[in-house]
Amino acid sequence: MAILPIIRFPHACLQHAADPVDATSPQTAQLARNLLETMHAAPGIGITACHVGTPLRLVVIDLPGGTGPQTYANPEIIWQDTETATTEEGSVSMPGIHAPVQRPTRVRVRFTGLDGVTKEEEAAGLLAVCLQHEIDQINGIFWTRRLSPLRRERAMKRYSRQARLNEAGSGMV
Repeated sequence: MAILPIIRFPHACLQHAADPVDATSPQTAQLARNLLETMHAAPGIGITACHVGTPLRLVVIDLPGGTGPQTYANPEIIWQDTETATTEEGSVSMPGIHAPVQRPTRVRVRFTGLDGVTKEEEAAGLLAVCLQHEIDQINGIFWTRRLSPLRRERAMKRYSRQARLNEAGSGMV
């Protein structure tokens, strides 16, 4: 396994829909293992192939206290609840920046497992939030687009300020 370099917002790969992935190929299984290791190192609880500059519809999620890592090839939301809740979200591609995002509390997702079997899964709570967040990402919708204009502007200012501070701290100006 390998820790892959994570691309940073506003990289183009984070803003365009990803291509379908062959769920059963050995390369996809290896990419999923690398994504898991990369996500843990970031640290994060969800990651897509897009976050490492590979525009493929592959999602890996590993929730704290969950059932272990889950891999979703070509996932799509096929149903969502009308009830919503607000949860703090962020991204491994925009480290240190978080903001409240409102999303449906429950979703049903259709995806292909690495065994090639098409499956459906209903999710609630943090898993529902993560699935929606990561599926948005492979659809080219970076999480900040779900913020109100004011919250998005504030998040972008914090991110720009943080990037300037990081550059100044590294001697790059």
